[in-house]
Amino acid sequence: MASRTAPFSPFEFMIAWRYLRARRAEGGVSVMTWISLIGIALGVMALVATMAVRAGFRAEFVDTILGANAHVSVSRATYVDENGVSTSAIVNPEGVAAKIRAIPGVTRAAPIIRGQAMATANDRSNVAEVYGISLADLKTIPRVGGSDDALGDIGRFEEGIAVGSGIARDLGIGIGDKVKLLQPNGVKTAFGTSPRVNAYEVVYIFSAGRWDIDRTRIYMPYEEAQAFFNREAGADEIEVYVADPEAVDDYTVPLLSAAGEGTLLWTWRDASGAFLNALAIEDDVMFVILAILVLIAAMNITSGLVMLVKNKGRDIGILRTMGLTEGSVLRVFFLCGAFTGVIGTVAGVILGCLVAWNIDGIMSAVNYLSGGGAWDPSIRGIYRLPAELRLWDVGRAVGLSLILSFVVTIFPARRAARMNPVEALRYE
Repeated sequence: MASRTAPFSPFEFMIAWRYLRARRAEGGVSVMTWISLIGIALGVMALVATMAVRAGFRAEFVDTILGANAHVSVSRATYVDENGVSTSAIVNPEGVAAKIRAIPGVTRAAPIIRGQAMATANDRSNVAEVYGISLADLKTIPRVGGSDDALGDIGRFEEGIAVGSGIARDLGIGIGDKVKLLQPNGVKTAFGTSPRVNAYEVVYIFSAGRWDIDRTRIYMPYEEAQAFFNREAGADEIEVYVADPEAVDDYTVPLLSAAGEGTLLWTWRDASGAFLNALAIEDDVMFVILAILVLIAAMNITSGLVMLVKNKGRDIGILRTMGLTEGSVLRVFFLCGAFTGVIGTVAGVILGCLVAWNIDGIMSAVNYLSGGGAWDPSIRGIYRLPAELRLWDVGRAVGLSLILSFVVTIFPARRAARMNPVEALRYE
């Protein structure tokens, strides 16, 4: 009786490696091996690169949301004041903001005035969303006060206005130029309400990293905004920033308690949650589609091993008569497929990481070859396509590829192990 050997003994690795490297003239299938290896490498590369780009896109998209918008906007429902006038103004906004700042985890709470106006300059016009805010609070907005691409002096904010780079581009203005802002609900006279038109100097131009924000947003001093929009009764909203934006829902009860009766909350998840959920669904669908591509590439291993078993029938018969067990033969041919899967997976991970690390250069080349239309910020919202390699995504890709590569080798390996040595050597 043949003696049993330890599983995956060194000689099994040696035989598998020799079969894997054998030329076709020697009964090997090196061409099929290369096809399988390249297919798996390309599939894993596509999976790693795609997941990195998707993760980077979501991270950049969320960062631009959180970096230029409030994590929670606190406002009031419409009520009737002591004069019998319907209003939604937050009376004593500084007092309410102070109570909100006392909540653990709240990093900033700033009263703001918010309205829309027509911005005109150089015979051009644009509809702008105007925010009235103090200089101290403006400086704390990461993507505005800390904009890397900003122009001008934010310290002069009290002397003029800050405009987004998109508005500046559309109106053809720069630092020191004048912009007229027009809003219809202006001065009330005996003959009705006349529009209010004021001219302001542009002292600061920011880029928040989002096309829709840069193209529509203007900041002006808080007191000036109160006068411009007739908001002397109080603030429109209180912008709240928290330490952990992902857990913003945990602040609902404390914020409602601090702000008082009639408070309305609007979180960044309420504003962008549907889009982020769509991104998550797309990520899952993309992973499944690319997993199918990896499976198709792994199936080539089965084809190659079936041909290898057929070509090595004589060798299998000799090895069996020399004392190799069915288990040893199975492991030899399993290792042949596993080698291909492991090498292809490693190559795919390396290539995928290289693509992710050089995505800016790749997109620049694609943009150049396509005539500049490969990435449209007006559609995608952000100006660039980032990539973020995450260990979880790389691990999923590696695990999927290895599991598929190992599974598809089982059938041809079992076929080789069950081959009758007498039948294999009958015609030799």
